[in-house]
Amino acid sequence: MNDFLLWLGIDAWRPVLSAMLMPPVPFLLLVLVGARLFSRYRVRAWLVVLLGCLGVWASCTQIVGYGLTHWLLPPTRSLTPTEIGELKKAPRTAIVVLGAGHRDLAPEYGVSELQPMGLERLRFGLWLSRQTELPLLFSGGRAHGSAPGQSEAEIAARTAERDFGRPLRWTETDSRDTRENALRSVALLRREGIERIVVVTHGYHMPRALDNFQRALAQGGASMQVVAAPMGITPLFRARTIDFLPTRSGYNQVLLVLHEFFGRLIGA
Repeated sequence: MNDFLLWLGIDAWRPVLSAMLMPPVPFLLLVLVGARLFSRYRVRAWLVVLLGCLGVWASCTQIVGYGLTHWLLPPTRSLTPTEIGELKKAPRTAIVVLGAGHRDLAPEYGVSELQPMGLERLRFGLWLSRQTELPLLFSGGRAHGSAPGQSEAEIAARTAERDFGRPLRWTETDSRDTRENALRSVALLRREGIERIVVVTHGYHMPRALDNFQRALAQGGASMQVVAAPMGITPLFRARTIDFLPTRSGYNQVLLVLHEFFGRLIGA
């Protein structure tokens, strides 16, 4: 599907298409359809409006976010201490941290900065690099439709050295999505003689990341092993009354899950 969008030449419109598929837009459209039906089909119109309102409510709740996470995304688990120990000084092995967006200007610093999720990934990647003594690559350019400017990987390199005192070995600065993260990272590391890649990203993003890395390896004919090192995994969920009410955290989780599901569906 991603190749089809590229063939049509509308890959720059991907953020707009994504926004149209995400809540609350589909449910607001239902409400508008219901309003249009009121003049002729009052009962059906009320049902459509009610369905739209329930959809908006549900898409903002933690209980729906949790359910979608476990229904649409394959489960992931963190590396165990034993597995981390086995990676220590492993030959021809590198850690790859995937970007998660950036701000062109953080006024408090006076420069561009990583988005919070990207900073979380970088921090864990640096921690894992310190524990295993493996070199680290950060992969991230600028998203589809972004204005020219500093790449996310360049921002990450500055942050790693400035805030963590640990420079990156490599930066991949041209990728615009997870598919390109994988393609460009595999190509770069293959030239460096790397045979095993430890992929660092959030747990919800890991299934799509692994799909793309496997496709990149198959496409490039590279014989590399991919190890998943997810972080930020959702803990065991116990429903509370507030989880059935609309909250910002519930809305954010629903959006993240649907973003990953549609992204995986089109191979982005």
